[in-house]
Amino acid sequence: MDVGKSSRAADEPTGAKKQNVTVDATEFSISNSGTARELLLTAGSCRLFVGFRKFMKNAIITVLIVLAALFDRQAKAQIYDTNNVQVQTFAGYGIPAYVDGQGQFSAFSGPAQIVSDTASNLFVWDSNNDRVRKITPDGTVSTFAGGGNYFEGYGTNVSLSWSPVSAMAIDHSNALWLVMSSGNYGGSTYLLKIAASGYVSIENGGLTNLSFSSGICFDSANTLFYSGGNRIYGYNPIRKIVQPFAGNGVAANFDGQGTVFCAFSSPTALACDQADNIYVWDSGNGTIRRVDHNQNVTTIAGNGYSYSPADGTGTNASFYAVAGLFTDNAGNVYLACGSSIRRMDAQTNVTTLAGVFYGYGYGNVYANGPGDVARFSNASGGCFSHGTIFVADSGNNRIRSISFGTPAPVASPASLQLATYPGVQITGAVGRTYQVQSSPNMTNWATVATVLLNSTPLLWIDQSPVSGNKFYRAVMLP
Repeated sequence: MDVGKSSRAADEPTGAKKQNVTVDATEFSISNSGTARELLLTAGSCRLFVGFRKFMKNAIITVLIVLAALFDRQAKAQIYDTNNVQVQTFAGYGIPAYVDGQGQFSAFSGPAQIVSDTASNLFVWDSNNDRVRKITPDGTVSTFAGGGNYFEGYGTNVSLSWSPVSAMAIDHSNALWLVMSSGNYGGSTYLLKIAASGYVSIENGGLTNLSFSSGICFDSANTLFYSGGNRIYGYNPIRKIVQPFAGNGVAANFDGQGTVFCAFSSPTALACDQADNIYVWDSGNGTIRRVDHNQNVTTIAGNGYSYSPADGTGTNASFYAVAGLFTDNAGNVYLACGSSIRRMDAQTNVTTLAGVFYGYGYGNVYANGPGDVARFSNASGGCFSHGTIFVADSGNNRIRSISFGTPAPVASPASLQLATYPGVQITGAVGRTYQVQSSPNMTNWATVATVLLNSTPLLWIDQSPVSGNKFYRAVMLP
């Protein structure tokens, strides 16, 4: 795209002071001679040189053109899945809090990890509430463990606030396993086990190279695999034995077999498929590696750490950051990438299911809808359960669902209810503006907010409720 020419040599003042800053592939050069300011912007083939002498309007137009070029390039880097992907909010109303309840009438604070058991119950590590929350298939949210005072015991009698949790997985007996890194109790990183009965126990502490950055997963034999020390380890929970499984422990990048002839660099997130292949986010190399049951290590996607993620096949794809990996029963691997959810099929074709590539978390953005419309904020974990993907959208304090074809049902309570919060659920037309009003008596109404509906239903909570105002309603504006 040719939108301008650089006349730098002719126009640049003698003795001008210049500063060059490169962000991704965009170079910003600012020169200041005391009497003139100049800005050179380069975005791919788009090169512009603008003087800030008299007209700021020209500068604004130039910046908008460059931003358009950058967004165009980012759009071309994404290949969206065409299988009618739909994103909805399954649980949580978006405000960081701790409320058990139904669907969007519950509250989380920084949900970071999510797994599913064989009965389609979801279990969420609610990081800022230091609890494991359980969500039944109909959207009922309850507290499964945490909030008590003991290190070991049943469910809510146990405290989970003594150590941050960095990873969570579920084994084939429906027991939850958490990686907890404690700075208060010896500084060790622990495996915490929560049985299906809710009994919480410290399984093991001080496993070789287990750390806060370790990912964990289970194979069909219930062997726990974890990453650490530039290696993948296997741990037998029954025999309490840990052994290196892949990688020689040196930070490097080469494929091979076993614990000598291959190398990783800071592997973190792990996932295991039904064929017992282990998938590794090799964060230091910016690649997805596969380790089969014979310990053969193969790079299957990614071409090095990149600030410009791109979809594509195998090593033509690139990744900026991957917070979580999970698989389905059809050989697909899913990647939770902060602002997007991506999928790699069995042929290593990498596409975007939902979200965008605006960096890892990209602030507090939220929208439901088709894949290219949906927005996430620090999506850090996910799982696949009976045809639906569930995502821990940590920055939005919500659990999101991704379905294919018909949108997944959104859990909601009965039509008549007694609300225990100051606010209103708005069910209406996406893209329209609504006026939220409150009243002490359902006669005298006062406007308290104007809301653009970016998803439906939307739970709006009054952050500054007026004493005596017990009723809320939403009116669509023309």
